[in-house]
Amino acid sequence: MDILPILSTLRRHKITAWLLILEIALTCAIVCNAVFLVSQRLERMNLPSGIAEHELVQVQLANIGNRSDAEARAKTDLAALRQIPGVTQVALVFQMPFTDGGSSNSGIKLDPQQREDTADVTQYMGENLLSTLGTKLVAGRDFRPDEFVNLDTAVAALHTGDLKGLPQVLVVTQALADRLWPGQSALGKQIYLGQGLAFRVVGVVAHLARPNRLSKGVEYSTVWPISMNVSQGASFLIRCAPQERERVLKSALAALKQLDPNRVVLQKRTYDEARHAFFANDRAMTGILVGVCLALLIVTALGIVGLASFWVAQRRRTIGVRRALGATRANILHYFQTENFLLATLGIVLGMVLAYGINLFLMMHYELPRLPVIYFPVGAALLWVIGQIAVFGPALRAAAVPPVVATRSV
Repeated sequence: MDILPILSTLRRHKITAWLLILEIALTCAIVCNAVFLVSQRLERMNLPSGIAEHELVQVQLANIGNRSDAEARAKTDLAALRQIPGVTQVALVFQMPFTDGGSSNSGIKLDPQQREDTADVTQYMGENLLSTLGTKLVAGRDFRPDEFVNLDTAVAALHTGDLKGLPQVLVVTQALADRLWPGQSALGKQIYLGQGLAFRVVGVVAHLARPNRLSKGVEYSTVWPISMNVSQGASFLIRCAPQERERVLKSALAALKQLDPNRVVLQKRTYDEARHAFFANDRAMTGILVGVCLALLIVTALGIVGLASFWVAQRRRTIGVRRALGATRANILHYFQTENFLLATLGIVLGMVLAYGINLFLMMHYELPRLPVIYFPVGAALLWVIGQIAVFGPALRAAAVPPVVATRSV
């Protein structure tokens, strides 16, 4: 079809045409970036934790007043929990992947003479932690009982630089090992904390995500042979079969209450519930962005329908003349679809430029990654399809205009 008559018609309706072009451009720019943000949120929510998520329950208690026997009480509590039918592993932990609350982090060096840290890592602690979390050990070994030290002892020793009160070994994730020693085995390697305190790697786990640092280095985690108790803020982590979690949780609360009824339950939940709560804001943001995209696409489609209907009403006599001169219904239909395609193309080209500019702004101010090129053709194809669907109804009405309309007076 010759597009010159179409362009001639559009020049006579410049303001209306440009309003539709700008609407399509704005929709293209916002939708491309919004869909990219949605994909980023979905990727974030689906990050692997590296633990047996569906087998874990958490109970956090608080003592009333200070207790001098906190460490002995912790051993008693753990022994009682292990006696519950269905329980396979138990540990006292300070933090877990993808959970709200505190996070113990530290900078590490590969050379004690370094001025800058090589990496920032999370420090997981707890007896029997690897087995309870269900992390997969891919190299080396787990900790021996004689390698554990108490948290209070370790903190005091760290301040004084007394190596005797500190653990001597640690376990790292594969991601951290690849970052620190690319292409080499991490076993036997040393890292340094603080003023040149050396620690030796004895094991490597496949995956273990950090509690709340989900940007670069989400799996830069370390595990330390440090034992804790309830008074130090630790919570009980219990592993069992997925179908046994609710029963085990009730039994654990009853057993702990029986041992000491004067403790307050701060938290009782499955790990699935903890992870669901952690990503609540991401789900909400995803829903908002999807809603914005749908609203913009619907508004744009309605704009195309309204404009096409307006032009059909204005051009009825012109359409009738063309029919009288031999134009078929298919010619009329094709005319309006081509006209809409040209407007949509101009809007999409302008929209891509706007989308790139918005992405640059987000990169500069919100540390978002660059918008992948694939989103541009996908967004263009989506708007082209929506435009053709939206104009189809008015175009059919235009094609149905009979030739006799040309003989009627204005």
